Amino acid sequence: MISRDDITGVVLAGGLGRRMSDDGQGVDKGLQPFRGKPLVQHAIERLAPQVGTILLNANQNLEAYRAFGWPVVTDALTGFAGPLAGLASAMLAARTRWVATVPCDSPLFPDDLVARLAGAADRADARVAVVQTASGAQPVFLLAQTSLVPGLQAFLAAGRRKIDAWYGPLAPAVVNFEDDAAFQNINTRDDLRSLE
Repeated sequence: MISRDDITGVVLAGGLGRRMSDDGQGVDKGLQPFRGKPLVQHAIERLAPQVGTILLNANQNLEAYRAFGWPVVTDALTGFAGPLAGLASAMLAARTRWVATVPCDSPLFPDDLVARLAGAADRADARVAVVQTASGAQPVFLLAQTSLVPGLQAFLAAGRRKIDAWYGPLAPAVVNFEDDAAFQNINTRDDLRSLE
Protein backbone atom coordinates (compact mmCIF):
# COMPACT_ATOMS: atom_id res chain seq x y z
CA MET A 1 0.00 0.00 0.00
CA ILE A 2 1.33 3.44 -0.96
CA SER A 3 1.47 5.66 2.10
CA ARG A 4 1.19 9.42 2.11
CA ASP A 5 4.69 9.67 3.59
CA ASP A 6 6.13 7.85 0.58
CA ILE A 7 4.90 10.56 -1.82
CA THR A 8 6.57 13.87 -2.60
CA GLY A 9 4.13 16.44 -3.93
CA VAL A 10 5.49 18.53 -6.79
CA VAL A 11 3.99 21.87 -7.77
CA LEU A 12 4.97 22.58 -11.38
CA ALA A 13 5.61 26.31 -11.76
CA GLY A 14 8.43 26.23 -14.28
CA GLY A 15 6.66 27.55 -17.37
CA LEU A 16 6.93 30.87 -19.16
CA GLY A 17 3.24 31.81 -19.00
CA ARG A 18 3.27 33.39 -22.47
CA ARG A 19 -0.51 33.31 -22.91
CA MET A 20 -1.01 35.29 -19.73
CA SER A 21 1.17 38.21 -20.74
CA ASP A 22 0.05 41.08 -22.95
CA ASP A 23 3.34 41.19 -24.84
CA GLY A 24 3.78 37.42 -25.29
CA GLN A 25 7.02 37.50 -23.30
CA GLY A 26 5.46 35.59 -20.43
CA VAL A 27 4.66 36.10 -16.76
CA ASP A 28 5.41 33.85 -13.81
CA LYS A 29 1.97 32.29 -13.39
CA GLY A 30 2.64 30.78 -10.01
CA LEU A 31 3.14 34.22 -8.50
CA GLN A 32 -0.03 35.78 -9.96
CA PRO A 33 -2.58 36.77 -7.30
CA PHE A 34 -5.79 34.78 -7.06
CA ARG A 35 -8.31 35.30 -4.26
CA GLY A 36 -5.79 37.18 -2.17
CA LYS A 37 -2.71 34.99 -2.52
CA PRO A 38 -0.37 33.69 -5.24
CA LEU A 39 -1.60 30.79 -7.35
CA VAL A 40 1.27 28.61 -6.17
CA GLN A 41 0.23 29.09 -2.56
CA HIS A 42 -3.23 27.71 -3.33
CA ALA A 43 -1.58 24.64 -4.87
CA ILE A 44 0.75 24.18 -1.89
CA GLU A 45 -2.09 24.48 0.64
CA ARG A 46 -4.22 21.90 -1.21
CA LEU A 47 -1.35 19.49 -1.84
CA ALA A 48 0.51 19.57 1.50
CA PRO A 49 -2.09 17.59 3.51
CA GLN A 50 -2.12 14.90 0.79
CA VAL A 51 1.63 14.10 0.68
CA GLY A 52 4.65 13.58 2.92
CA THR A 53 6.62 16.57 1.65
CA ILE A 54 6.65 19.11 -1.17
CA LEU A 55 9.01 20.31 -3.89
CA LEU A 56 8.42 23.40 -6.01
CA ASN A 57 9.60 23.31 -9.62
CA ALA A 58 10.43 26.81 -10.85
CA ASN A 59 12.83 28.33 -13.37
CA GLN A 60 12.61 32.04 -12.52
CA ASN A 61 12.09 34.20 -9.44
CA LEU A 62 13.64 31.42 -7.36
CA GLU A 63 13.95 33.47 -4.18
CA ALA A 64 10.24 34.30 -4.32
CA TYR A 65 9.47 30.57 -4.55
CA ARG A 66 11.88 29.66 -1.74
CA ALA A 67 9.99 32.11 0.47
CA PHE A 68 7.07 29.64 0.51
CA GLY A 69 9.22 27.41 2.72
CA TRP A 70 9.72 24.36 0.50
CA PRO A 71 12.76 23.24 -1.55
CA VAL A 72 12.85 24.60 -5.10
CA VAL A 73 14.17 22.53 -8.00
CA THR A 74 14.90 23.92 -11.45
CA ASP A 75 14.77 22.08 -14.77
CA ALA A 76 18.01 20.32 -15.73
CA LEU A 77 17.02 21.09 -19.33
CA THR A 78 17.31 24.74 -20.30
CA GLY A 79 14.82 26.75 -22.32
CA PHE A 80 11.59 26.10 -20.41
CA ALA A 81 11.23 22.56 -21.76
CA GLY A 82 7.78 21.92 -20.25
CA PRO A 83 6.27 19.97 -17.37
CA LEU A 84 8.10 16.71 -18.11
CA ALA A 85 11.42 18.48 -17.55
CA GLY A 86 10.11 19.65 -14.18
CA LEU A 87 8.94 16.13 -13.36
CA ALA A 88 12.38 14.68 -14.19
CA SER A 89 14.18 17.18 -11.96
CA ALA A 90 11.72 16.56 -9.14
CA MET A 91 12.14 12.78 -9.45
CA LEU A 92 15.90 13.20 -9.07
CA ALA A 93 15.49 15.47 -6.03
CA ALA A 94 12.77 13.46 -4.28
CA ARG A 95 13.69 11.15 -1.40
CA THR A 96 10.47 9.16 -1.68
CA ARG A 97 9.42 6.27 -3.89
CA TRP A 98 6.66 8.31 -5.55
CA VAL A 99 6.01 11.84 -6.77
CA ALA A 100 2.61 13.43 -7.38
CA THR A 101 2.47 16.46 -9.66
CA VAL A 102 0.02 19.32 -9.91
CA PRO A 103 0.32 22.48 -12.01
CA CYS A 104 0.56 25.84 -10.23
CA ASP A 105 -2.28 27.25 -12.34
CA SER A 106 -5.09 24.88 -11.23
CA PRO A 107 -5.98 26.12 -7.75
CA LEU A 108 -9.14 24.04 -7.23
CA PHE A 109 -7.95 20.44 -7.62
CA PRO A 110 -9.59 17.87 -5.31
CA ASP A 111 -8.55 17.28 -1.70
CA ASP A 112 -8.51 13.52 -2.33
CA LEU A 113 -6.51 13.69 -5.59
CA VAL A 114 -3.36 11.96 -4.37
CA ALA A 115 -5.17 9.32 -2.31
CA ARG A 116 -7.26 8.31 -5.31
CA LEU A 117 -4.22 8.18 -7.61
CA ALA A 118 -2.29 6.11 -5.06
CA GLY A 119 -5.22 3.73 -4.57
CA ALA A 120 -5.52 3.18 -8.30
CA ALA A 121 -1.77 2.58 -8.68
CA ASP A 122 -1.92 0.07 -5.82
CA ARG A 123 -4.87 -1.83 -7.23
CA ALA A 124 -3.40 -2.01 -10.74
CA ASP A 125 0.19 -2.53 -9.56
CA ALA A 126 1.00 0.38 -11.88
CA ARG A 127 4.03 2.66 -11.81
CA VAL A 128 2.00 5.67 -13.02
CA ALA A 129 -1.54 6.84 -12.26
CA VAL A 130 -3.25 9.67 -14.12
CA VAL A 131 -6.42 11.75 -13.98
CA GLN A 132 -9.22 11.50 -16.54
CA THR A 133 -12.30 13.74 -16.67
CA ALA A 134 -15.24 14.02 -19.04
CA SER A 135 -13.19 16.39 -21.19
CA GLY A 136 -10.28 13.96 -21.45
CA ALA A 137 -6.93 13.20 -19.85
CA GLN A 138 -5.45 15.69 -17.39
CA PRO A 139 -1.83 14.59 -17.84
CA VAL A 140 -0.15 17.12 -15.54
CA PHE A 141 -2.01 15.61 -12.58
CA LEU A 142 -0.19 12.34 -12.08
CA LEU A 143 1.48 9.99 -9.64
CA ALA A 144 4.69 8.28 -10.76
CA GLN A 145 7.44 6.14 -9.30
CA THR A 146 10.75 7.97 -9.04
CA SER A 147 12.49 4.86 -10.41
CA LEU A 148 11.11 5.83 -13.83
CA VAL A 149 13.49 8.77 -14.12
CA PRO A 150 16.16 7.11 -16.37
CA GLY A 151 13.53 6.34 -19.01
CA LEU A 152 12.09 9.83 -18.68
CA GLN A 153 15.52 11.39 -19.10
CA ALA A 154 16.07 9.33 -22.27
CA PHE A 155 12.64 10.41 -23.56
CA LEU A 156 13.54 14.08 -22.98
CA ALA A 157 17.02 13.66 -24.46
CA ALA A 158 15.35 12.44 -27.66
CA GLY A 159 13.60 15.81 -27.86
CA ARG A 160 10.20 14.47 -26.85
CA ARG A 161 7.96 16.58 -24.58
CA LYS A 162 4.37 15.20 -24.54
CA ILE A 163 3.47 13.81 -21.14
CA ASP A 164 0.96 11.23 -22.36
CA ALA A 165 3.43 9.99 -24.99
CA TRP A 166 5.83 9.27 -22.13
CA TYR A 167 3.46 7.54 -19.75
CA GLY A 168 1.27 5.81 -22.38
CA PRO A 169 3.57 2.79 -22.85
CA LEU A 170 3.81 2.40 -19.05
CA ALA A 171 0.17 1.19 -18.81
CA PRO A 172 -0.93 3.84 -16.31
CA ALA A 173 -3.79 3.41 -13.90
CA VAL A 174 -6.53 5.87 -14.87
CA VAL A 175 -8.66 7.61 -12.24
CA ASN A 176 -11.94 9.13 -13.38
CA PHE A 177 -12.98 12.37 -11.71
CA GLU A 178 -16.44 13.72 -12.42
CA ASP A 179 -15.73 17.37 -11.64
CA ASP A 180 -14.11 18.90 -14.73
CA ALA A 181 -14.06 22.33 -13.10
CA ALA A 182 -11.75 21.12 -10.32
CA PHE A 183 -9.00 20.69 -12.90
CA GLN A 184 -9.55 23.96 -14.73
CA ASN A 185 -6.27 25.69 -15.39
CA ILE A 186 -5.63 29.39 -15.71
CA ASN A 187 -3.85 30.28 -18.93
CA THR A 188 -4.90 33.87 -19.58
CA ARG A 189 -5.83 37.02 -17.66
CA ASP A 190 -9.44 36.37 -18.67
CA ASP A 191 -9.27 32.87 -17.17
CA LEU A 192 -7.94 34.39 -13.95
CA ARG A 193 -10.71 36.99 -13.80
CA SER A 194 -13.50 34.52 -14.58
CA LEU A 195 -12.35 31.98 -12.00
CA GLU A 196 -11.86 34.72 -9.41
